[in-house]
Amino acid sequence: MTILSLHGSNPLIDGRQSEKAMLVRRGMQVLLANMRHVALPEMALSSGRRADLITLSDKGEIWIIEIKSSIEDFRVDRKWPEYRAHCDRLFFATHPQVPLEIFPEDAGLFLSDGYGAHMVREAPEHKLPPAARKAVTLGFARLAAARLGHAEQVLGPLPPLRADD
Repeated sequence: MTILSLHGSNPLIDGRQSEKAMLVRRGMQVLLANMRHVALPEMALSSGRRADLITLSDKGEIWIIEIKSSIEDFRVDRKWPEYRAHCDRLFFATHPQVPLEIFPEDAGLFLSDGYGAHMVREAPEHKLPPAARKAVTLGFARLAAARLGHAEQVLGPLPPLRADD
């Protein structure tokens, strides 16, 4: 669920995301929901970096998905290897106008059109150590709860969902 502010100050869109990146994110969120992953955009990590999308599967696996909206976006951003310390699998996600061959083979890859997405390449697994898993999972839960609380302040009470929705 995307959290929107009625006052125009959406904390999930801070001006750094291009329109194409937001379309990629939207398509990824559709696919991830179908894969039974819950996803949070723009989560700060203990390293000081911020994950474009971080997900938690129904089995507790943590993925980070780095969204790239252009060749230049990929070339200027060299921080992505640092994300491996915070996830079990690292993926890139892009749109059809970006050549897929620019993305490294040692990361997974998704292609998104804004309405959905598909996995082009699976990401290799590198399981997190237990302490790191606990820290990331706790950060994920606290951020999700904070965003839900903010949404209810702005929109009023939200309908209840089952834990597996």
